[in-house]
Amino acid sequence: MNIFLIERNLIVLKKVIAVSLLLFSTFSVFSQQTLIKGSVKELISYQPIENATITIEETNQQTQTNALGEFEFSVNVPLGEQVLRISKVGYIRKRYPIIVYENEIVNISDMTLETDNSLSQELFTISLSDDELDDDTSGLDNMSGLLQSSPDIFQRTVAFEFSTSFFKLRGLDSDQGSVMINGIEMNKIYNGRPQWSNWGGLNDVMRHQEFSIGLTPSKYNFGGLLGSININTRASLMRSGKRVTYSSSNRSYTSRLLATYSSGLLKNGWAYTLSLGRRWGNEGYQDATLYNSNSIFASVEKVINEKHSLSFTGIYAPNRRGKSSPNTQEVYDLKGIKYNEYWGWQMGEKRNSRIKEVKEPIIMLNHYWAINSKTKLNTNIGYQFGTLGNSRLAYGGANRIVNTDGTIVFESGGRNPSPTYYQKLPSYFERNFPNDLEFAYGAQQEFLNNGQINWEQMYDTNLINTSQGRNSAYMLYEDRVDDKQLTVNTVLSGELSEHILLNVSINYKKLESENYAQVLDLLGGSGFLNVDSFDGVQFNLNNPNAILDAGDIYSYNYNMLASIFSGFAKAQVTYNALDFFVSGSITSTQYQREGLFQYETFQNNSFGKGETLSFTGLGVKAGSTYKITGKHIVDINAGYVIKAPSIRNSYSNSRANHNIVPNISEEKIMSLDASYIFRSSILKAKLTGFYTKLKDANDISFFFADGIGHVIAESGTQQSGNDDNEFIQEILQGISKNHIGAELGVEAQVTSTIKLKGVTALGQYTYANNPDLYLSSDRFENVYLGTSKLKGYKLAVGPHRAYSIGFEYRDPKYWWFGTTINFFDKTYADISPLTRTDNFFTDVDGLPFIDYDEEVAKALLKQETFDDYMLVNLVGGKSWRVNKYYIGFFASINNVLDEVFKTGGFEQGRNANYRQLRDDQALNRPVFGSKYWYGRGATYFLNVYVNF
Repeated sequence: MNIFLIERNLIVLKKVIAVSLLLFSTFSVFSQQTLIKGSVKELISYQPIENATITIEETNQQTQTNALGEFEFSVNVPLGEQVLRISKVGYIRKRYPIIVYENEIVNISDMTLETDNSLSQELFTISLSDDELDDDTSGLDNMSGLLQSSPDIFQRTVAFEFSTSFFKLRGLDSDQGSVMINGIEMNKIYNGRPQWSNWGGLNDVMRHQEFSIGLTPSKYNFGGLLGSININTRASLMRSGKRVTYSSSNRSYTSRLLATYSSGLLKNGWAYTLSLGRRWGNEGYQDATLYNSNSIFASVEKVINEKHSLSFTGIYAPNRRGKSSPNTQEVYDLKGIKYNEYWGWQMGEKRNSRIKEVKEPIIMLNHYWAINSKTKLNTNIGYQFGTLGNSRLAYGGANRIVNTDGTIVFESGGRNPSPTYYQKLPSYFERNFPNDLEFAYGAQQEFLNNGQINWEQMYDTNLINTSQGRNSAYMLYEDRVDDKQLTVNTVLSGELSEHILLNVSINYKKLESENYAQVLDLLGGSGFLNVDSFDGVQFNLNNPNAILDAGDIYSYNYNMLASIFSGFAKAQVTYNALDFFVSGSITSTQYQREGLFQYETFQNNSFGKGETLSFTGLGVKAGSTYKITGKHIVDINAGYVIKAPSIRNSYSNSRANHNIVPNISEEKIMSLDASYIFRSSILKAKLTGFYTKLKDANDISFFFADGIGHVIAESGTQQSGNDDNEFIQEILQGISKNHIGAELGVEAQVTSTIKLKGVTALGQYTYANNPDLYLSSDRFENVYLGTSKLKGYKLAVGPHRAYSIGFEYRDPKYWWFGTTINFFDKTYADISPLTRTDNFFTDVDGLPFIDYDEEVAKALLKQETFDDYMLVNLVGGKSWRVNKYYIGFFASINNVLDEVFKTGGFEQGRNANYRQLRDDQALNRPVFGSKYWYGRGATYFLNVYVNF
């Protein structure tokens, strides 16, 4: 009996052991399995989101969340650096980078999606107008386009609230930031700035953006002081479905229509997206600022297999818009802040003489190769071509007269058609006829009653000239730039170890740019003589005295050739508590001018190819992020950059000759920033301090100057006893600037529906030295005037101080509204460097003015500071779901209180010496007072969209 029990117990024990071994083996296999799992919840309610789609990018793997919002990948899980894409209709899609290690579990719990009830991010983006992003007249370009989708509250506020004040982040121009599409840099070689209108109106397909702000690292390129953004237009990343949007506004355009269709990634590995848009309006906020823009976007991608994907993108966004003028205070006082001098009535319609037209298609081919689980290679080819034109009136139409003694003179019959030409304004008559104020009164009444370009008068003059066998006195022409640019680059991303990531890039750019003026409209005349009527100089000795017709090239014609070869490498090390990176770059830049006209004044220095300019750029930057706890983070970055000057700042007068800026060299930049970051479930805050020093920069300005008689005399080109004025190129060389300041952004989710936010930007941006100043013109070249006493003057970069406070309410029933109050201070007028040279106190004979008063001069040269101002903005919207349709409405009102404020301005350099400036400023209405830009009054933006 005992033996039987013993045997039975042994059998049971064997079974228990067998089952235990099986369970242990199963557990061991499971524990060694590679898994990705997690959960997705709604941002505000924190409730699980069911049926959200989770995709491992660059693979065909996809799954959906269950009723608890959970998901899991367990089969053929790719290793290394991956990106999870989480999406669901009605929510804003998100991307989460992860690193997958073999036989380990990646657990990402409680990822959040934000309800797409307002689409506020995109709609705010739409409300940013091209003239706020691309103002080539004022130079007050900003980085709103770079920051519009940033997750950082400070950056978003800069984009959405500060953009209308032309606030410049850290006092820097947009050439200090890098904008890329699919890894291809879009900044123009000519001036280093992105041309935002090249892809304007395509917001639906430009939403997938990767940021690096400031000196933080990017995996695509070295970046700039303002960071970089890469816009990814791969069709496989686009949310599948259709979308139609209509917008109405009184800012730049009056109407906007956009339609987009995206297939998503199909089972056969193909994906495609098509987007069509149109923006139009006869007049924006300023008078006669017409707007006409069409946009088309196409992206096709083929996911060949798990390793290879090929993508094609085509973008064409031709746009045509009327410009608005800066004006003196005298003009604004008479006509108001909407006044624009560039237009006049013609046959009952407003015709603007200053039209900017851009037609520059972009095509690119991108190859994505997952070499293995830890290494990826992205190779890109981009080609951009087309035209950019800016029209304006010419009024110096001349006639060639042969006298009886055989001498030749050029007789000009045109008069400046600008209604704000100084000899037409009341101030001119008040100064020159102080005892006969009826002249000033008559000029004032004429300006008030008319005050616009008189197109009919110009046509009549030209028609009379034609009947007498004479050339046109007036015509409309366009400054044209025809670019052809090829970009090729490759970006290698690899995981060297569990903690080390490496990015390496090689980039090549080649530009062929033809620059010329083209006759657009002879305004009823029969021809226009290609001669400078002011001094009878031939623009082209290869074809002298040419009579031009519409379509012919006028005044100047040259090619600018450029090539840039660069390399970039970045190593990034990540640990639980500490991250740091080191990044370096090297760049070789070459420019060459090729003249197609032989300018008479520079016969030996204008035609054919000039010398090749070569520059070598170097860059290094490093940074560290220390995570003290989960809530407290410290981030420090530093960089030193040597960069080539742009084409614009390399040639002193490229339209006339090969001359380069004297003593030209690479620009040197040193920058440092440090941030403290606090994050909790309720409060997010970031405090940053920064310091940047720029050295050896160049800047070239173009204007008409009086009071430079001794300069003309020294140049040996004086033509008359009263030869005291000239259209000049003012060249500042060796500029140093200091940028120092602090930034604070705070947002608090005080309840599930109410969010408070506040932002402060404090800066001090100044000239740090007295740079050299040279003058050039069509008669003389690079005349040295000594140093310009600029040290300590403030840079005209918009408000140096800006503050914002606001709140936002989001109701669970999908409606929301918010308001912000913004305050701006310390905005300065741009000073004239010429009036800060020795020329200021030097008479025509080269000696100091005998009536020079130092105290009076000090007051005259004091920099103007604009009044501070406050802007209140309102925003709100609602969305509905009707069957399978998502319908949304959004509205915003900027400057609700209709505040009148100056966003910028500049001293006119026309009064170049003490005596002229003193006498002019003594008037109640100076003849050559500073010119200003005023911000818009109350404006609105409305938007309705349907997703299906």
